Amino acid sequence: MTAIVHDPTGTEEPGTALVLDQAPARERWSWALYEFASTIFSMNIATLYFAVWLVSDLHGSNADVAIGNGIASVLVMLSIPVLGAVSDVTRRRKPWVIGFTIVAVVATVAIGAVGQHLIPLTGDSVLKPTPVNDFVISGLPLAFVITAFVIANYAYQGALPFYNAMMPELAPPGKWGQLSGLGAILGYTGSILGVLMIKPFFDGTLPLLGQLPASLMHSIRAIFPLASTGGRVATFAPTALLYFVFSIPLFVFCRDHFPVRTRQNVPWRQAFRDVANTIRESRKYPGVLRFIIASFVYQDAMGTIISFMALYAVVAMGFKSGSETTLFVVLTIPAVFGSWLWGRLTDRIGPKKTLMFVLGAWVLLLIAMIAAPSRQAFWIVGAMIGFIYGGVNVAERPMLLRLIPDEEAGRFFGLMVLSARAAAVVGPLVWALAVDGLMPSFGKGIAYRAGVATVAIAMCIALLIMHGVPDNFRATEELPG
Repeated sequence: MTAIVHDPTGTEEPGTALVLDQAPARERWSWALYEFASTIFSMNIATLYFAVWLVSDLHGSNADVAIGNGIASVLVMLSIPVLGAVSDVTRRRKPWVIGFTIVAVVATVAIGAVGQHLIPLTGDSVLKPTPVNDFVISGLPLAFVITAFVIANYAYQGALPFYNAMMPELAPPGKWGQLSGLGAILGYTGSILGVLMIKPFFDGTLPLLGQLPASLMHSIRAIFPLASTGGRVATFAPTALLYFVFSIPLFVFCRDHFPVRTRQNVPWRQAFRDVANTIRESRKYPGVLRFIIASFVYQDAMGTIISFMALYAVVAMGFKSGSETTLFVVLTIPAVFGSWLWGRLTDRIGPKKTLMFVLGAWVLLLIAMIAAPSRQAFWIVGAMIGFIYGGVNVAERPMLLRLIPDEEAGRFFGLMVLSARAAAVVGPLVWALAVDGLMPSFGKGIAYRAGVATVAIAMCIALLIMHGVPDNFRATEELPG
């Protein structure tokens, strides 16, 4: 396997891979900075504000949120592996990343515009409470908001497999862990700074610091017309702006280093067949399908516990309602430092051993979460989970690249995204069945701890599956030339 990097002479021919040390630093940093940008969207829109705004502030239903997430996940499952196959034919990754990002930005701005100007404010506004009571959004506004969220969420997820597939063109195999770790570090930094930069638009405060001066907030809101009302609806447009601004370096400085220069028709019909062929052909690359199954299980577990951790803290541990923002900041800070360590460890001992260690740590910490006797102990466990959280994402990309040829990275990353989207549906369903089924008989404490137990069992299963994946890592890697 080789790394394909930019030839400054511009003389490379189609089908020729140039093996150099690595791409220029500005390209590697620009690539990693995109993870900073995308996590601002995922933290503020997908995790913190949209669902609460729709259900709590506008008196929508949990079903509305579930429908929006479900449709986006299904669209990703159906389309991204196909698009990944097409990108492998053309060797074009960057245009897909740009296109999906712009669509996500525009759709997010649309949510903020409609939410602020066409839907009456109820509990959402912290600056301008209205006399409208028990307003239930329905009809066109509700349909538009959910549709825009589906488009934004789909586009955000759609960019990621193409973004990941750019990595082998930016660094040689021996430095994939460091590059992936750099992306993860900037990603978690984006989560923290995204919360800090956006929360003032919500309620004029900063986590851990308290209320900002009224004059400052007045000036800030005057700059952003779509954030003038305050409340959760005011967070959407600023989030979209930050997402776009921090994506610009990738748009400008990164490029596809090995594009197909000759004009050719993209075999769309064949691309649909290639999705199934990718699964069948995975047998040519030992361990690929087993690894993707393991990824399905541990991504299912991680996504579930992160989605419900704030609720678990409030219901099972007695935390004050509204502390979810501070909780996620506390979880994310250790992840920044952990990502650096996991990146170094991946390059030193290999991605498989790193993943095995991290998954084992997950099992132990989930058991500790169930047994935590106090809120103080829960905070400690949460911080440790934050520290290991990045290890999976850091080692996962190099692990897949160790198992496949880099020219097929697009379709296999697309297949992994399909697996992750399916997991996003299964995990929360299992959690809900366990918690809701046990709560009437055993109470909230036991029911929610049973939910965590289902996640711990899933992590154990993932660990067992990963054990059988071959380790293609060589401690000392020498590139030709």
